[in-house]
Amino acid sequence: MHIYNQRMNKFDAQNTKQLLDKQLITDNQYQEIATYRDLGIFSLNAELKLFLYLSVLLFTSGIGVLIYKNIDTIGHIAILSLLLIVIVVCFYYCFKNANGFQKTETTFDHPVLEYLVLAANILTCIFIGYLQFQYKPFGTHYGLATLVPTIVSFFCAYYFDNKSVLTIAITGLAAYVGLSVTPQDLLNNNDFYSNESLSYSAVMLGILLVLWTIYSNRISLKTHFNLIFLTFALHIISIAAISNLMHDDSLIWMIFTCVLAGSTLYFYKISYAYKAMSLYVFMILYAYVGGNIFLAQIFKDIDFSDIFEIFVFLLPAYFIGSIVMFIKLIKNFHKEIAE
Repeated sequence: MHIYNQRMNKFDAQNTKQLLDKQLITDNQYQEIATYRDLGIFSLNAELKLFLYLSVLLFTSGIGVLIYKNIDTIGHIAILSLLLIVIVVCFYYCFKNANGFQKTETTFDHPVLEYLVLAANILTCIFIGYLQFQYKPFGTHYGLATLVPTIVSFFCAYYFDNKSVLTIAITGLAAYVGLSVTPQDLLNNNDFYSNESLSYSAVMLGILLVLWTIYSNRISLKTHFNLIFLTFALHIISIAAISNLMHDDSLIWMIFTCVLAGSTLYFYKISYAYKAMSLYVFMILYAYVGGNIFLAQIFKDIDFSDIFEIFVFLLPAYFIGSIVMFIKLIKNFHKEIAE
């Protein structure tokens, strides 16, 4: 580790010297940077925030386990009352210390309060879900039990400027229209192939998220949230489209081929606009998978038995070439956005 730190310090010193040589910084600034680095100070900000995040997850998970294991002994009213008290206390401190709603990016004076917002929001979701499960205040309209905490999450995300809460809000919105949007659930629990309405709902939700980012840019409303919306939109649209490329109905898989092509083109442009490596990488992967399925659909009725040996011979070269091309595209993208 000591050798690694020495190499990193040497690398940083060389980069700083290059900035000085290009006259991007003054001699005085160069000396100040060198003096600061000689102090050997390093930041624990990321590590502390990670522990805070884990603390929130462990606390809320513990609440869930406590409810599950002691539901018969504690009583429903007692559990709901305890949850409500904790939620009210958390939100009280958050609203008391918040700077109020602003259209631009804002932060709390103390970073701990950001995770207090997250805890309050998760507990709110647990409270409403438990209330609906036990007492059914929304009757048989179970969608409302999802929609209400989703609305609360969107409000908290925009009021307190909290990206973690925003992901909960988008997940709740997707659940309201019938989707599961964790990576594993998207692949396993969403039956896009046999449920066309679910596929169209997924695509429409993705388009809605994209349109919201366009509108947010126009009115300058929390534009730093846009990458989160776009990431969800990319995954939802692409997976729904790819799932339907294997459909037996030629009209359906052609429609979703066009959807995937349009999505690929849009997110190719938007990844450059936002200089977002994550969008670019997943866009390429989805386009590659979709392109291969499309070719398989085109040639599925053709008999290649006579040239099967050629296919077997060329297949390794094809995949190796694909990997090389993927790496080259990533390097070119990184180079272009760095300039």
